[in-house]
Amino acid sequence: MSCQHKGLAAGRWEKLSFAEQMANIGSEVERALNWKSKNNVDYSQKAFERALELIDLTLENTKSFTRLKEIARAREALVDYFFGTNQFRSTERLWRSYFLPFTYAARGHS
Repeated sequence: MSCQHKGLAAGRWEKLSFAEQMANIGSEVERALNWKSKNNVDYSQKAFERALELIDLTLENTKSFTRLKEIARAREALVDYFFGTNQFRSTERLWRSYFLPFTYAARGHS
């Protein structure tokens, strides 16, 4: 997997608030879900790979154990939903509702 967010990986990501980071991750997850619902596996996978990249950048820069734990669990459940057996029984609706509050919080933060 190649780096899609080179500018963010070079240090801009850690300057964003947690809400902004999660909102950006949520945008990529939304794209992946939208493409998945349209049965476009290739575009869905690419969007999800971008989401994973952003999640990993967040994990690298998170100093709070609580946030670290939440992000790691969300990553695990997302991978399970998109590529696993969906043992956590995630749904498209669940993921949309999980990330939506971060989008609102990020808009209020700016």
